[in-house]
Amino acid sequence: MPAFLIGSIGVLAETSHLQRDAFNLAFREAGLDWHWSEDAYAAMLTRSGGAQRIRDYADNRDQRLDVGQIHRRKTEIFCDKLAEGVPLREGVAETLAETRAAGWRLGFVTSTSAANVDCVLDATGLSRGTFDTVVTRGDVVQSKPAPDAYYRALAALDCTADGSIAIEDNRDGVTAAKDAGLTCFALPGRMHAQSNFAHADMVLDRLAPAVATRSS
Repeated sequence: MPAFLIGSIGVLAETSHLQRDAFNLAFREAGLDWHWSEDAYAAMLTRSGGAQRIRDYADNRDQRLDVGQIHRRKTEIFCDKLAEGVPLREGVAETLAETRAAGWRLGFVTSTSAANVDCVLDATGLSRGTFDTVVTRGDVVQSKPAPDAYYRALAALDCTADGSIAIEDNRDGVTAAKDAGLTCFALPGRMHAQSNFAHADMVLDRLAPAVATRSS
């Protein structure tokens, strides 16, 4: 059977506003005068990976800092904010259940950290056991937009790209999926609504089990 691959935590749940708040609190605690507005953060989401966003921002300001430490603290704050739970996006639970029942292999292939993944899964009532494989930023040398994470997931699932589907919420993710030979549907969240997804096979406004039949 082919694989059905969730490409980011943003496909599962709307968390960008919580992540932005967590970044800004982590910056304040680190004594930085940084503040990412909603518009600025939305623009940054064209690139995958929170640690890379910190690194890029620091480089642009010619500042040297401990990116890893700040990002770890941001993750702690983010997980605290998720403690009361967060709802899955419309159609996600039904799509995961029905694709599983139909025999699809399920994967979660994200450019975020393992710690972020576990926090989001816990908050949404899912678990790593929901998926047949989980690939995070630490599992590959090159993160998205490189296709490495998808290659790793397909190998772990013993599936080929032909007939398999990825669902992504950002441009880098779509690029990675397409370069891996996958059919990719974009499911932009609130902060990705204005992004250009011309390279996606389709842009969705909600997830539904029927997406698993649209590539045939």
